[in-house]
Amino acid sequence: MIVSESILRNKSKEFAKQIVYMCRDIKANARESVLTNQLLRSGTSIGANIHEAQYAQGNKDFISKLAQKECFETEYWLELLFETGYISETVYKPLQNQCGTIRRMLISSINTVKKNDK
Repeated sequence: MIVSESILRNKSKEFAKQIVYMCRDIKANARESVLTNQLLRSGTSIGANIHEAQYAQGNKDFISKLAQKECFETEYWLELLFETGYISETVYKPLQNQCGTIRRMLISSINTVKKNDK
């Protein structure tokens, strides 16, 4: 396991909590649930996959569990909520930046494992 993974786990868990809080607020105040349910699913699955990867059976399993597709999906739902006026730019930008940071860390972890696997 790579040293930065505990940082990655912590960042993804904190991000997931922020997504949960934001989605709860949107549902309560704007009564929107379709987009927020999608965001809630993808935004919290990032951390779940990272957590699951610590119990991977080999490098290929580890890499497959760290698939960064949930980050891309989460970025899409955040963008859509922002562009449709459900979240402000002051809410959107920090979450977008956090998600991008996590995605880059995932890519770096995957590349390191692939490099060390040769």
